[in-house]
Amino acid sequence: MGKIKKKFTAVWELYRDGFKNMTWGRPLWGLVILKAVILFAVLRVFFFKPAMAGMSDEQKSEQVGEHLTTPRKIQ
Repeated sequence: MGKIKKKFTAVWELYRDGFKNMTWGRPLWGLVILKAVILFAVLRVFFFKPAMAGMSDEQKSEQVGEHLTTPRKIQ
């Protein structure tokens, strides 16, 4: 168990020191994270509409049960 902890600590220190000493990397990582958040927010709002919006709980449970028990055709 001690070997694993030492290796994990060494890897953690490597990444910690690498991120501390970044000059251009920090703003670039910020842009990457910002872009991912915006991208997923836009995709969720415009493309992934809730499929069961406006249904009652009973209708939702019927639809889920139907999709779980109906076999799919493989093409």
